[in-house]
Amino acid sequence: MHTQPFTSTAALPYLEHLAQLRIQVFRDFPYLYEGDMGYEMDYLQTYIHAPDSVIVIAFDGEKVVGASTGIPMAFEPENIQLPWREQGYDIDKVFYYGESVLLKGYRGRGIGVQFFEHRERWARQLGRFDIATFCGVVRPDDHPDRPPDFVPLDDFWRKRGFTKTKDLVCYISWLDVNEEQESAKPLHFWYKRIN
Repeated sequence: MHTQPFTSTAALPYLEHLAQLRIQVFRDFPYLYEGDMGYEMDYLQTYIHAPDSVIVIAFDGEKVVGASTGIPMAFEPENIQLPWREQGYDIDKVFYYGESVLLKGYRGRGIGVQFFEHRERWARQLGRFDIATFCGVVRPDDHPDRPPDFVPLDDFWRKRGFTKTKDLVCYISWLDVNEEQESAKPLHFWYKRIN
């Protein structure tokens, strides 16, 4: 097992694996994402081509078992930027962690910690970011698809030094596994000062 960061087009050979991984992992609660390979391949292009983005890949031998992304907030869509702009933040000083996905059998081995460490190291190395942030989907506690053994990642994120923002929320649309049409889901931002 090892994790390795890739920048620019270096991750291109793994793009299809990353798209499949996102679909597989995000199908579970709390994302419940139906998944679409074409959309995923397009989505990942942003992280391949945006300046100063990073993709951290977890390998078991040659097998891709996890991935994590980071990108300057300025290259994210307007719906991700807007809550920060409305609160008066300088988007050019915010580094955004896109997602971390890891196959179930590999969780609890410290890979998630490495994902956060690699991305923070990269953002600090770039030298122009004050804040690292990410957002997590908000689902009601009584959601019908919530597994009885579901444990939110809040404690894990706090241990990485992140704090839940008071009211920074964005909305992203996707098709849930039980939906016929896409709907907008609220995602709450967490942040950490890195400068």
